[in-house]
Amino acid sequence: MLHRRSLLAATAASLALPAIARAQLPWKPRQPIRLIATFPPGGLADVVARLVAPAIAANLGGSIVVENRPGAGGTIGADAAAKAAPDGHTLVISHASPHGIAPGIYPALPYDPVGDFTHIAMLCDTANVLLVNKGSLTPTLGAFLTKARDAGARYGSSGIGSITHLMGEVLTREARAPKLDHVPYRGSAPAMQDLFAGHIESVFDPLTTNVAMIKDGTVIGLAVSSAQRVPAVPEVPTFAELGLPALTASTWIGVSGPKGLPAPVADAVREAVLAATAQPDIRAKMADLASYPPQQPLAGAAYTAMIAKFAAEWTAVAKGAGITAA
Repeated sequence: MLHRRSLLAATAASLALPAIARAQLPWKPRQPIRLIATFPPGGLADVVARLVAPAIAANLGGSIVVENRPGAGGTIGADAAAKAAPDGHTLVISHASPHGIAPGIYPALPYDPVGDFTHIAMLCDTANVLLVNKGSLTPTLGAFLTKARDAGARYGSSGIGSITHLMGEVLTREARAPKLDHVPYRGSAPAMQDLFAGHIESVFDPLTTNVAMIKDGTVIGLAVSSAQRVPAVPEVPTFAELGLPALTASTWIGVSGPKGLPAPVADAVREAVLAATAQPDIRAKMADLASYPPQQPLAGAAYTAMIAKFAAEWTAVAKGAGITAA
C-alpha cells in the first residue's frame, strides 16, 4: 500500500513539473505588439519608438508595430493605451507631455498619468530648443524677445498641453513678452513646415529631431532647455545662462503599458527595453539625436516615481501661470 501511494505521489509530481517549468519561462507575445507613439511621424516619440522597436521585439521573440495616435498634446494616444487590455500586446511611448504636463493643463484628463499605467522603463531624454528659420531677423534670443515684446511673435508647438507649449508659456511670463502667441499643431512636423513657410516666427521643439538642421544652418537654435550646453550643438546657449533658469527642463520618453500588466509581462518587457537601450548602436544613434539614456537604468518603481514627481512639479507651474487647455 505504501509503495502504491509513493508511486501515485511520484506520478502526480511528474505531471506537475511541465506546468511549473512553463510558469518559469519568460513571457512571450502571442501576437504583434502595438506600440503607440503619441505624436505624429517625425516627432521625438515616433523617431525613438522606431529606433528601439526592432531591438525590443527581437529581445521578446516577437514583433512590434508602431502606431501613431497623435492629438491633444499626446493625450489621445496615452488614453488609448490606458484603456487597452493589460496583456502585454499594447504598449505606449510614455512621454513628458501626456504623462507629465497634461495633468496640469487638462482639467478633465481622462486618465491618471501614474495610476492608470504600468510604467516600465525610461528610454532617453533630450533638451528642448527654441528655433527660428535661417535668415531670421532675430538670430539671438535677445533679439527675438525684443520683437516679441514690441511687434509680437508666434511660436509653434506640438500641441496644446505639450511640454513645448508650456515652456513657451513660461517664456512669455518670465521674459515679460505678452505678445508672444502660441500656435498649436498636431505634432512637430507640421509646426516645422509652417516655420519654413514663414507662417510663424519660431518653434519650440525637442532638440533631438533638429540637430542636423541646426548643424547645417537650416534653422537657428536660440537656446536649449538643458542645465548645460549640449555636446551635439555646443554653439547653442542654455536658457539658464541667458537669465531664464525657469526654462530648464527636458523631454523624456519611455515605455509603459496599461494598469494591471501582469508581473511576468512587465518583467519581460522591462528586460527587453533595458537590453535594447544598452546596445552600442542604439546608444550611438540616440547620441546623434542629442537624446541620452539615463546613466543608471530608470525602470519600474523608480521610473514611476520620476513621472509622479515631474507631473507634480509641472502641474504647479501650469496652475501658477493659469495655463489650461480648456
